[in-house]
Amino acid sequence: MKYIHIHPGDNVAVALEQIGKGESVIVDGFSVTALEDIARGHKIALTDIPEGSPVIKYGNTIALAKEAIRAGSWVHTHNARTELSEGADYVYNHKVYDLPAVAPKTFMGYRRPDGRAGIRNELWIIPIVGCVNGIAKQLVEENQDLVKGTVDGLYYFPHPFGCSQLGDDLAQTKKLLTALVRHPNAGGVLCLGLGCENLQLDMFKEALGTYDPDRVKFLICQDVEDELEAGRELLTQIASYAGRFQREELPASELVVGMKCGGSDGLSGITANPAVGRFSDRLIALGGSTVLTEVPEMFGAENILFSRCADRDVFDKAVKMVNDFKEYFVAHGQVVYENPSPGNKKGGITTLEDKSCGCVQKGGSAQIVDVLSYADPVTKKGLNILSGPGNDLVSSTDLTAAGANLILFTTGRGTPFGAPAPTVKISTNTALFEKKHDWIDFNAGTVADGSETLDEAGDRLLDYVLRVASGEQTLAEKHGCREISIFKDGVVL
Repeated sequence: MKYIHIHPGDNVAVALEQIGKGESVIVDGFSVTALEDIARGHKIALTDIPEGSPVIKYGNTIALAKEAIRAGSWVHTHNARTELSEGADYVYNHKVYDLPAVAPKTFMGYRRPDGRAGIRNELWIIPIVGCVNGIAKQLVEENQDLVKGTVDGLYYFPHPFGCSQLGDDLAQTKKLLTALVRHPNAGGVLCLGLGCENLQLDMFKEALGTYDPDRVKFLICQDVEDELEAGRELLTQIASYAGRFQREELPASELVVGMKCGGSDGLSGITANPAVGRFSDRLIALGGSTVLTEVPEMFGAENILFSRCADRDVFDKAVKMVNDFKEYFVAHGQVVYENPSPGNKKGGITTLEDKSCGCVQKGGSAQIVDVLSYADPVTKKGLNILSGPGNDLVSSTDLTAAGANLILFTTGRGTPFGAPAPTVKISTNTALFEKKHDWIDFNAGTVADGSETLDEAGDRLLDYVLRVASGEQTLAEKHGCREISIFKDGVVL
């Protein structure tokens, strides 16, 4: 199969492998001859598209023709443009789709005292301020002997914030860091401060709320003579606490899984993203939770999601989330359609609508049960949408802070990064899987190759996720790729 016609109403097809000039494309009653080479992931016009007329993909308008486009032509940025603007009207047109029947499944995880499940039992050092990043690094390097028994690892997450911040930025740093402290994958946490930062320890503890003093310890480096010795003592204590936990069989309904895409290509919305959508529907059918973010990459495809809001209140919150992000763009003098990236375009994505229609495929067909602000925790079973930008590391950190046990990250270009939560890289095409075998955990290019259906890929992904949840390491974990990035908007003092 060299090309795919995604929706019966589409006037373009997508090349699954290169189509040569002069080659015939016959699909769903259309028959055209390629007027030029069409690269994998790129679009070929199946009909003549007059200037100003819609380019239709996924059954949606993803662009307008900048000029008359002949049948058989390559359709991309040279002859198609976005239709997006800052304003949009949304109407609640509720739709409900059946979820698949899935036999009960379990994984081997850690039951926490608050009832939540963890899939790792790690020790985390959370710097309250960027000034102590180096101390956190030394503590991790010098205390690896504490990683034994059921303690899975010792990690720290450097960042440049916690001081010289005001207002919303300081509040977001505090909210994000305290959310990481509460994460169920952390069996014990050391919060490391300096002492003179804006984000004072009493403020941090107030935001953290109730905590178990055996699990969470605090160290202010200016208050002790030897911060490495004091840190060692506290790490030893939390390692002893974390070592009490053992893996046990837990139902798949306990899992919270984040969903993200980055370095997308023209196959993202055809293979990897809908495969993740099939996974999401299956996990939700089992009683679990999934989380979708990247609000700017919903622009142009909002109504696909909004029609599945469980009720009017969820719909209103979803509309506000999108409009708030548009206002954020406008306040900074930016247009809402300043996307896709150069790599996206090279991979075949023409406009933000094209990218967004592919991006939201990760949400599957389940009802949206809740809309969360930045770093808010998931509290409802089902599909949640989380406010956050498209940036890979910022949004993956956001998903972790929301409580995602692991993150499914689809990509057509490849990336090595990892969030604090185990980050599963899913390739949209087999060529990337074979080229970057040290980056990619799961190949969804099988769908484009014709060796697997989307449903089969979704089933295989569910089985893989349960293995990761039971302790199988992702490649990012094996390579030590664990980072955070905190969303900021204001001044630095």
